[in-house]
Amino acid sequence: MPRILTIDRPSPKQKLVLTESAHKFIAYGGARGGGKSWVVRTKAKLLAVRYPGIKMLILRRTYPELQGNHIDILTAELYGIARYNKQDKKMTFPSIGGKASTIKFDYCSNDSDLMHFQGQEYDIIFVDEATNFTDHQLDEISACLRGANNFPKRIYYTCNPGGPGHQYIKRLFIDRSYLPSENGDNYIFFQALPTENTALMQAQPDYISQLERLPKKLRDAWLYGRWDVFEGQYFEDFTIRPSADAVERTGLSEETLRQRHLWTHVIPPLEDIPREWQIYRGFDWGYAKPFATVYMACDWDGRLIQFAEFYGCTGDPNEGVKWDADKVFAEMREYENTHPLLRDRQIQGIADPSIWDKSRGTPIADMGIPHGIVFTPGDNKRIPGWMQFHYRLAFDENGRAMYYVTENCKHTIRTIPLQMYDETHVEDLDTDMEDHLVDSCRYLFMARPIKAPRATPPKEIHFDPLNSTRRAI
Repeated sequence: MPRILTIDRPSPKQKLVLTESAHKFIAYGGARGGGKSWVVRTKAKLLAVRYPGIKMLILRRTYPELQGNHIDILTAELYGIARYNKQDKKMTFPSIGGKASTIKFDYCSNDSDLMHFQGQEYDIIFVDEATNFTDHQLDEISACLRGANNFPKRIYYTCNPGGPGHQYIKRLFIDRSYLPSENGDNYIFFQALPTENTALMQAQPDYISQLERLPKKLRDAWLYGRWDVFEGQYFEDFTIRPSADAVERTGLSEETLRQRHLWTHVIPPLEDIPREWQIYRGFDWGYAKPFATVYMACDWDGRLIQFAEFYGCTGDPNEGVKWDADKVFAEMREYENTHPLLRDRQIQGIADPSIWDKSRGTPIADMGIPHGIVFTPGDNKRIPGWMQFHYRLAFDENGRAMYYVTENCKHTIRTIPLQMYDETHVEDLDTDMEDHLVDSCRYLFMARPIKAPRATPPKEIHFDPLNSTRRAI
């Protein structure tokens, strides 16, 4: 006797995802414990029954993850309904009118695994834990979404903040920043929260309290699904806006704290820079990857304020404009000549020492001289440089930091939170990330080193009518 396919009752949010059919790219994620993998399995079962002959792919980063989260569970749930072929890693449903729906299970732990997908066509693709894949892998996999039939064509992404694909998912579904080739109407995001997962709450009622005990930034990512912090983030101490704790502690609004440069690293643009302040230019060379230039002013207290950036990016993350050195420096000269805070200023340039390499002919550094762009070699020690970065991010008892970046430096603000710890060199950051602007900052910080800040408790400021907590900058 044939078995009847039964589906557990979804939560209201899961039901929204399961019934969504107007968008081509659907992301469901944010916090941990939202029941995302259940949605993948359930939607695959429903589509297999609804569209006989449909071809689907469920993807995870590794095969053990795939087996534990999907294959074993679906094999048990669909026993007597669909057959699983272990060799082909494919589940086949009964043929209806000569058409049998299939679910293929595959993994992609590195770029060599992309060979699995060459020439493959799928009507539906489920990328489970999508942020564990790189941008390149996600693009290559999405190219398999095709087929000469009338079946729906969709990609479902489940995702948490963090991982190599964090920026890819964040840009498309959170920031909704699209390239000319992308249509924003095709994308929709559903926020997953653990409190919405009734089954989890019943089986593990202390799960929320476990998340609440995590460090603040992990708690924000895993419990609330915030995308500006994530596990493995190298610069967890970089603060884009004052926290709710700072607002409550000081009695000042978030905007007031921002205007006074308190408890945040991102501040309003500078209107003027005193002539006595030294201007620095930090530079990291790039061709296929972006070149990166940061401009900082050093105030009377040794505080570095980044007020401008010149970044050689195409608009696609981590893709360089492929300008030769002469064009880079010619454009840099034009940028400095026309920027109101750089025009007619003496600028001290510090760069990655690799641009003095003579092994390939004229050093890159020498090619800037005809344009009036001159550098001195920076100290390229990585770990000491990152420690200087952290020292400058630390707030003193009044909420002041030794490094600020103005809000017009969009790429710097975007890429600092993206840096992640390297899995092999655990004290270093992962050089496969978009790290060019933070490298440029590092050269300048090493040129102006400071001592490690003292650990002091925050000073409570409830009312400051004389504005004594902020010096003019």
